[in-house]
Amino acid sequence: MQTLSDINFCRYEVKKSTFIAYAAPIGEFDKLHEKLKAEHPKAAHIVWAYRNLNEFHQIVENGSDDGEPKGTSAQPILNVLRGAKFINICVLVVRYFGGIKLGTGGLVRAYGAAAKMVLNEAVITPYEFKEEFKFACKYSFVPRVEHFLKKLGVEFNDRDFGTDEVVWRLQLTLREKKELEAFLDTFA
Repeated sequence: MQTLSDINFCRYEVKKSTFIAYAAPIGEFDKLHEKLKAEHPKAAHIVWAYRNLNEFHQIVENGSDDGEPKGTSAQPILNVLRGAKFINICVLVVRYFGGIKLGTGGLVRAYGAAAKMVLNEAVITPYEFKEEFKFACKYSFVPRVEHFLKKLGVEFNDRDFGTDEVVWRLQLTLREKKELEAFLDTFA
């Protein structure tokens, strides 16, 4: 599986209709959707689709045709995301109608092509599954743990400072988890 780390966009034109496609990490979806609605009030449609993993490690897919005929816009975008095995990303396509009807086949091809185009221009990274890892350590070990986590490249913003120990909650890949467990075993 693969994912994106930044927002990308491209412009595509078919029979005088302009398609402006955006690809972004799933965390940017709501903000980007609102921004596009505000920036493109005269757009005929703002179609979107996304794929992400939920907390049960299941792939969740959703999309909106935003007034286009059912199955002609969000579905082709989802098909592109599925085919390239993208996860935790969204694609939004702003369409300005150019006066010439594209028909259902034309819409399917246009929205699919816009999604492919924006993803081809994106910086793609391999997706690594992360899960929560929780552990506690004494205050005397905190500087060593912080140093190790920085060296590993792991963010450690979520921790609780108790009276005798610090409880850490981290999002780690399997490799990071194994390395941290081996490091923590040195304290035992």
